Amino acid sequence: MAKEELDQRIETEPPGEGQKSKQEILAQEIQEGLEELERPADGLFLSGVSAGLDIGFGPLFMAVLLTLVGGTWGEPLTRIVVANAYALGFIFVIGGRSELFTEHTARASLPLLDGRASLGELARLWALVYGGNILGGSVFAVSMVYFAPAYGIAESAAFGEIAANVAGHGPWLLLAGGVVAGWLMGLLSWLLTAAKESISRIAVVWLVTTSIGLAHLPHSIAGNVEVLAGALASPRISLAQYVGFLALATVGNAIGGSVFVALLKYGHVVRGGEESESETE
Repeated sequence: MAKEELDQRIETEPPGEGQKSKQEILAQEIQEGLEELERPADGLFLSGVSAGLDIGFGPLFMAVLLTLVGGTWGEPLTRIVVANAYALGFIFVIGGRSELFTEHTARASLPLLDGRASLGELARLWALVYGGNILGGSVFAVSMVYFAPAYGIAESAAFGEIAANVAGHGPWLLLAGGVVAGWLMGLLSWLLTAAKESISRIAVVWLVTTSIGLAHLPHSIAGNVEVLAGALASPRISLAQYVGFLALATVGNAIGGSVFVALLKYGHVVRGGEESESETE
């Protein structure tokens, strides 16, 4: 499928009619990726900061629940409920249309694969959004470590427990887990484009991000808040562990989103162009 055909699908397809084909999803993903790549630097960075701050509510509510529940509910039920709290931060970010690095590992890579953007433009977007996400998340983590115990809604030990669950693995396992988390987040971007209703979009965000939280997969942006808070509040996590976690999770997320979603989705849609055209005739 040529670039012109993808553009034509955006211009000619009536919105809201029927189910989107994979070609239409790809075309929309590329278009949205291009729009983000062309945004001013200050807008991207501020949106990234906003996303980093908003996603911190997930780890905060996780700590609140762990403090309230303690060991009274048992491990399986507590883990499921806490994973749902983890998803809240993502719902706030994605529902509020802020820029999240792990969404752009796939979406922003598609214009590059399609020959419409350069590697430098992609690196610029990743750097601005990632930097904003980390700054916003770090501010939230530092604030909640001191605010939550003083306000009486969470104990410091809860932050250490949350951090140990996600960062307490060897380097190769952290990297592999980061790849899977990035893969899921890239898939989330694709599924959100396929969904047409607000309720469907929220359900998709909840399903994917609760799965990441339930499996304790390393997400570089949410994990930044989780592990930094743990390093500040508990002796179980060192600052060196935090830095190592952040580096491995970031690399893994980038690989998972750009390779397992962007590259493979783009390849199978473009290679399947002729077949899909015959199906629609």
